[in-house]
Amino acid sequence: MTWAGGTFGERGQCVLAPNANMMTLDGTNTWVLREPDGDRSIVIDPGPSIASHLDAIEEASGAVAAVLLTHHHHDHSEAAREFAERMGCGVRALDPEYRLGSEGLGDGDVVAVDGLEVHVIGTPGHTADSLCFQLPAEGAILTGDTVLGRGTTVVAHPDGELGAYLDSLDRLHRLAEAHEVTAIWPGHGPVINDALAALDHYITHRHQRLQQVEAALATLRERPHPEGASADELPRQVVEIVYADVDPVLWGAAEMSVRAQLAYLAR
Repeated sequence: MTWAGGTFGERGQCVLAPNANMMTLDGTNTWVLREPDGDRSIVIDPGPSIASHLDAIEEASGAVAAVLLTHHHHDHSEAAREFAERMGCGVRALDPEYRLGSEGLGDGDVVAVDGLEVHVIGTPGHTADSLCFQLPAEGAILTGDTVLGRGTTVVAHPDGELGAYLDSLDRLHRLAEAHEVTAIWPGHGPVINDALAALDHYITHRHQRLQQVEAALATLRERPHPEGASADELPRQVVEIVYADVDPVLWGAAEMSVRAQLAYLAR
């Protein structure tokens, strides 16, 4: 599937950053939200500091009331301060280190601009500071890296934590079950129009991976090792079993998730 961003609903425009790679998929999705006939926009995740990308965001956004961050990872946050200073607004984030101005963001906050309402939902797990942004007028939720438009996300151990991530997925699933959210506007990859099915898949996938990790641990315990596997060696050994069909270029990211899974199983 080719993904290039675009306009979604009456309030959303995705400006795709030119930073595609194995981890960012097609690139980082910068979201511009504006109420129909509103004078100002909200910009979510300005992404990398690439001049052409910031110019494209400005062209799409016009006047900007605030920049919001789903989380601190570089491919989402690098240009936040630079773009906000250009547009004369603040940056609001859960982590104070990434804010510009006095206003932060937290679970339950509502950011209102010219009739547009964005509801903040705390969804830790991918990172400790991960947030999602619900747009009730569109039945959409902007998920950053908590749910991707293609594939599944990495729980970025040790900052990320699997128990928190599973709780966050359950919270999003409840919103979808209640028909409060029907579409997912992710931080990477294409828009998902069936939020409930995507969240069902994510939750099932996570539990299947846990079962696979448990099975890999059992296999490793049966293998003779003259000196025993160290704590540092174990995650990579699990990756080599569970992710044997995955390109080894991605094993570093897989190892972060395995470390999170091992920590979860050891609770």
